[in-house]
Amino acid sequence: MKFRKIVIAVALSIPGASAFACASCGCSLNTDIGTQGMGMTSGWSLDLRYDTLNQNKLRYGTKSISQSQAANTTNGATGAPAEVEGYTQNNYITASLDYNDGENWGLTTVVPFIVRNHMTYGSNSDDGVGGFPTGENGYSSKGSGIGDIKLIGRYFGFSEQKDWGLQFGVKLPTGSNSQSAVANSGGTVAVDPGLQRSSGSTDLIGGIYKFGFVNDLENWGYFAQAQYQAAVIVTNVPTSLVGLSSGPSDAPTVSTGGSYRPGNSLNVNVGVNYQAFEKWVPTLQLNVINKRADSGTAADTWATGGTLAYLTPGVLYRLTEQTQVYANLQLPVYQNVNGIQLTPSYIASMGVRVHF
Repeated sequence: MKFRKIVIAVALSIPGASAFACASCGCSLNTDIGTQGMGMTSGWSLDLRYDTLNQNKLRYGTKSISQSQAANTTNGATGAPAEVEGYTQNNYITASLDYNDGENWGLTTVVPFIVRNHMTYGSNSDDGVGGFPTGENGYSSKGSGIGDIKLIGRYFGFSEQKDWGLQFGVKLPTGSNSQSAVANSGGTVAVDPGLQRSSGSTDLIGGIYKFGFVNDLENWGYFAQAQYQAAVIVTNVPTSLVGLSSGPSDAPTVSTGGSYRPGNSLNVNVGVNYQAFEKWVPTLQLNVINKRADSGTAADTWATGGTLAYLTPGVLYRLTEQTQVYANLQLPVYQNVNGIQLTPSYIASMGVRVHF
């Protein structure tokens, strides 16, 4: 029996890398078969997805840059030497529970679990000789836990075909934004706000999606989605350092006076899928994110935000009438970051979706 091409909107609104804390991690990946036009019946659905990426490529604007070049670059916001980052290894497990009434409305709850290891050489480093933090404020950190939860509703009762809809929701600051690490100098520092498991902000989310068939071809479907996210309520986060010294007796410690607002972001996904096979559905997406720089006294206003685009081949396999598994590989085709940031060479995702 061939995969049913039912044109109904069941938007799971499952986030991609753009939902993650770091601006250059990646961008929104659409894994929702509802907004891809492949259809689903009303009721409950559970999606469990795993994403992995290793940010280990320094980029300055649109160009790759070496650690030594970064160490000799001036931070445009402060006039001080730029920070030289080593790597940020990210692993995400995201659970999404969705309910769809089959007529007009639906609601999705998205709960991410984040595992992140980060190392920065700091500023005034010796370009990372020995592979350890060597400069001012250099540190290594490891952390894991629940991130910020999203609640995203949708309305798709505008047309009889139910082939387009609006999304609206909120991101809540449920994750931790107080992770600290041991500094190169021996004291304690707060992990950068953009690398915490929570932005510490309450964000509003709005979006629109559309799907259909390419020039009325039976087997080729298309989909498009745009989503905007903006922080509306922010709180202070522990980011500033006091008492910098070379000795442990008066080493730096965490203080809590800084303000931080993550930059607003626009995510756009467009793609096609081929639905002629009985079990397999190949997909191809273009994922684009434009993120504004972070702001606040605790924010890195120079090296956050930018525009990134990924070409994403993927495939969905239908195990049963109720269960599908899928995999996607995001490959960067354009990366233009503000300041100097770490970017990944690829983002790999896999998941399973069960309807019940």
